[in-house]
Amino acid sequence: MATSEDALQLSPLLELSHALAASDIRSALPRVLEILAEAFGALNGAILLADEEGKGLRIEAARGLSRQAAERAHYKAGEGINGRVLASGKAVVLPQASQEPLFLDRTGVLKEQKRKKVELSFFCVPVFLDQKTAGTLCLTVPFNRHRDYDRDTKLLQIAASMVGLAMKVAKLVAADRQRLVEENQQLRLELRERYDLRHLIGHSHAMQRVYEAVAQAAPSSTTVLIRGESGTGKELVAHALHYNSPRAEKPFIKVSCGALPENLIESELFGYEPGAFTDARHQKKGRFELAHGGTLFLDEVGELSPATQVKLLRVLQEREFERVGGTAVVKVDVRLILATNRNLERMVQAGEFRADLYYRINVVSIQLPPLRERRDDIPAMAQHFLERFNQENGRSTQFSPAAMRVMTSCYWPGNVRELENCVERTATMTHDDLITDLAFPCQGNRCLTQVLHHIEREDAVRPARLADIPIAEVPMGAPHPHSDIAAALPADVTPVSAAFGGEASDGAAAPAPAEATPPDDGKPDSERDRLIWAMERCGWVQAKAARLLKISPRQMGYALQKNEIEVRKF
Repeated sequence: MATSEDALQLSPLLELSHALAASDIRSALPRVLEILAEAFGALNGAILLADEEGKGLRIEAARGLSRQAAERAHYKAGEGINGRVLASGKAVVLPQASQEPLFLDRTGVLKEQKRKKVELSFFCVPVFLDQKTAGTLCLTVPFNRHRDYDRDTKLLQIAASMVGLAMKVAKLVAADRQRLVEENQQLRLELRERYDLRHLIGHSHAMQRVYEAVAQAAPSSTTVLIRGESGTGKELVAHALHYNSPRAEKPFIKVSCGALPENLIESELFGYEPGAFTDARHQKKGRFELAHGGTLFLDEVGELSPATQVKLLRVLQEREFERVGGTAVVKVDVRLILATNRNLERMVQAGEFRADLYYRINVVSIQLPPLRERRDDIPAMAQHFLERFNQENGRSTQFSPAAMRVMTSCYWPGNVRELENCVERTATMTHDDLITDLAFPCQGNRCLTQVLHHIEREDAVRPARLADIPIAEVPMGAPHPHSDIAAALPADVTPVSAAFGGEASDGAAAPAPAEATPPDDGKPDSERDRLIWAMERCGWVQAKAARLLKISPRQMGYALQKNEIEVRKF
C-alpha cells in the first residue's frame, strides 16, 4: 500500500504528464521547471538542449535565472557538469557544489549564495531523444544533509525521460505536419495542373467559347452561374474557375443543394449554434465560413427552398449572415459559383425562384453545350475514358473505327457522364482487346438510356410538360452547311430521295437539293448506317428522322423496309 510520502512523489509526475500533454513542447518546458522547483524546493533550474551536431548546450527554458545569466550558460560537450552529462549520458549529483572544481557556475548562482553563506546542491540528469543524449535537466537546491539524494535523482531522471518522450512526440507531430503541408501543396499543384484550361478535353468551337469565358471570368471575384444539361461537366468548369483564379490557394468547398434535405441545407450552408435544435451540442461552422477567402460552389441551385433563397440573397448582398440559432453576425469573403440544369427564367415566371436572387446570381453566365452539339470532341473524350479504364484495370483495349462511328452518331441525352459510363461498360463486357460496333448495347436494342430518352421525348410533346423537360427538337429548316446535321446528310439529297424509291412527298415537290458536302470520316457512310443514325438521334420516331434526312415519312418507311431495319418499340 502506498504511503503518504510515495503519494507526494507521484503528485509532481502526474502534474508533469498534464503539462507535457500540451501541443507545443517548448511552451510546456517552463511549466515543467515550475513543477519540479516546487517539488524539490529548488532555487533555480534549467533545461538545456544540444545543437544539431550534439557538440554544445544552450538553455532552452529556465526558472530563477536572469536573462543575462541564462545567456552565459552555454557549454561544450565535456565542459562543466552539464557538458559531462551530455557526453556521458549519466546523471551527476553534487551534494555540496562549492567543493566541486568542475562546477563552472556560469550563471553566478553559487557565487551569490556564498555571500549569503548558503551551501547548494546541484542535480544534473540527461534528457534522451531517440536513444541519444539530447540535453540536460538541472536543478539547484539548498544543501540538506538529511536529503535522500538517490531517491531525488531517480525522480528527476523519470521527469527527464518524460520530457524526452514529449520531445519525441512533438518531433513526430512536427514532421507529420510538415509532410501534410507538403502533400497539401503538392495536391494543390496537381489540381491546378489538372484543371488548367489547356488540359481540358474538347476543342470544338462550342467548347472554345466556354474556355474563353472561363479565362475571362476566372481572375475576378465575380459570381458565376454555370448552366447546362445534366452531365455536361459543370463541376469541372467550376474547378477550372477556382484553380485559375487568385483564390487557388484557398479552400474550394462544394455543396450539392439537391442532395441535402430541405431541413438541413440551411444549417449546412450557414452553420449553427449550440442548442439551435436537438443534439446541437457544439457550434458548427457552415460551408460559407469554411470557404472564407476561397470559393463556394453551389450545385443544383434551382433546388433551394424559398427560405434558403432569402438567406442566400442576403449573403450575396451584404457578405454576412447569422448561424442557425445565433444572433452574432458572421462576415465572410467568398466567391460564389453556382450551377443548374433548370430553366431559371421559367421558374421565376412560375414563382418557384426569387427574381431578385436570379438577377443577383446571373452576373456572369456560362452556358455549357450538350455533347450532341460538339460531336467533334467525342473521339478524344472516349479515348481519354478508355485510357483511364485501361490504366485502372491493366487492360490494352482499343476502339475500332466502326465503334468510334457508333459513339459519334449517338444522341447522348446523358452527355459526358453517359459517354463515360458507356465506354466503361462496353470495355468491361467486351471479350477482346478491340471494341467493335457490335459491342455496344444499342446495336442489340439493349440500351436502357435510349429507352429513357424515348420516354422523355414522348413526354416533351405534351403541353403540360414542355416547360419541364428541355429536350432539343430536330431542326425543321435547312441545316447550316457546317452543322452536325449537314455533315451527316448524304453527298446530295436528291439522289438519296430517289434511291429511297418515290416522290419527295405525297403530291408535294421534292426539297431543293442542298450543296454537295462530302461525308466526314466519322459519320456513317452507307445508306443503312445513315438511316440507323437518324433513327437513333430522333428516338426512333420515323417522322422526325425523315425531317432530319430531308425526305418524306413515306420515303423513310420504304427505305427502312428496303434495308431491313426493324423499328424499335419502346
